[in-house]
Amino acid sequence: MPQILVDKERCKGCERCVAACPQEILGMSREMNSKGYFVAQVVEPKRCIGCRLCCITCPDVALDMNIHGAMYHYFSY
Repeated sequence: MPQILVDKERCKGCERCVAACPQEILGMSREMNSKGYFVAQVVEPKRCIGCRLCCITCPDVALDMNIHGAMYHYFSY
């Protein structure tokens, strides 16, 4: 089962990942990071199909995905 990992300190709350998710499993948290942004969170992890659109659309590279123990990093910066 795919697992989305959100780096709360990198997230700036732009909501692009929320809009990109075809399964609507991401939402915005009421929790703020140290920079004062509301961060993305996984709301319904069991519905994730592993399409990785959330990871690809994140401009701050704040999302990673684990699928069956393999970690996918999309950018190295």
